[in-house]
Amino acid sequence: MNYLAHLHLASPDHEAMLGALLGDFVFGTAALQDWSPVERREILIHRQVDRYTDAHPQVVASRRLFGEGRQRYSGIALDVYYDHCLARDWSRYADTPLDAFTSSFYRYLLSRLDALPARLQAIAPRIAAHDWLGSYRERASVDLAVTRIATRLSRNGERLVECLDDLRRHEARIGAGFDAFFPQLVAHVQALRREPRFAAA
Repeated sequence: MNYLAHLHLASPDHEAMLGALLGDFVFGTAALQDWSPVERREILIHRQVDRYTDAHPQVVASRRLFGEGRQRYSGIALDVYYDHCLARDWSRYADTPLDAFTSSFYRYLLSRLDALPARLQAIAPRIAAHDWLGSYRERASVDLAVTRIATRLSRNGERLVECLDDLRRHEARIGAGFDAFFPQLVAHVQALRREPRFAAA
């Protein structure tokens, strides 16, 4: 899952939401000690969310729709597209309007800027200034985000960009897969939060 989905799954607590975002920027176990218990819990839940997503039958089926040589990169394209599905149909999944949700988190994120990992610290002002999270409601933002990610890959970025053709070709099936998958993910995360290992993280 991409940024917006992870934040939604951790909402409404801003500290928890930051931890969910940190899951893409904090790696290994030693680095966990740099963060509060709430943030550590959410970093660990973020990792579980990614594992659950990668193994889910709906997601596996969607990855198979991508052409040979592109399935390796299809997960990145799907993560971004799933944020589009969530943002586009936000009112189905959340009571708070998307603009209010994002603007509130942006304020908190920027208030914590000095404490963020260097890579997140560098992009956080752009995330807020250009409303990366809210922009996902527009379909064009998927292509923009995937193309931007491709430039950061060490090699074969063109394969990721080529995934956009498969995504357009099978968009209806992939969108239907998200509609079936995401409520199950929400239920899975709710169950994780009841487990003692995460309560004590």
